Amino acid sequence: MKVVGFCGYSGSGKTTLIEQLIGRFRREGLRVSVVKHAHHKFDIDHEGKDSWRHRQAGAFEVVVASARRLAKIREFEVECEPSVHQLIAELVDADWVFVEGYKHADIGKIEVWRPVTGERAHYVDDPFIFAIATDQPDRLPEPTLRPVLDLNDIDAVAAYLLENASRYEYQYIP
Repeated sequence: MKVVGFCGYSGSGKTTLIEQLIGRFRREGLRVSVVKHAHHKFDIDHEGKDSWRHRQAGAFEVVVASARRLAKIREFEVECEPSVHQLIAELVDADWVFVEGYKHADIGKIEVWRPVTGERAHYVDDPFIFAIATDQPDRLPEPTLRPVLDLNDIDAVAAYLLENASRYEYQYIP
């Protein structure tokens, strides 16, 4: 399984890039999973639904399944932040796992950087950033030897990942 993180600030285009890459990789016949970091109070369940009611009653985990999908909701008894490695371990086998939002994770990442966000770039001091995807390479804040990918050319980004797949082979040793 290959794992690649996509880091960058809100509004930089991470979700759009991942969405396009999923479609591109699926057309190649590859199975893709996603690990997404969310804000503290996100919810995939809705008040009044059976699963919501089970959680409100105190269930630690609720698994909802049908012939087409499965969702697992786990309530932490005390606030904690699972590591990206713990979340990857929850997945069934996939060809690729795209990780969004774990910008400090110790996995190979592509930084999605746009100067319009007004935020600093992370590639300058993060050795786990292997490439930068941007729409304005001439505005990068510092020169880099890392590959610079055209954020608007999904085929080029996909080709880079597929040609460099061995760099993203997942081998976590705790």
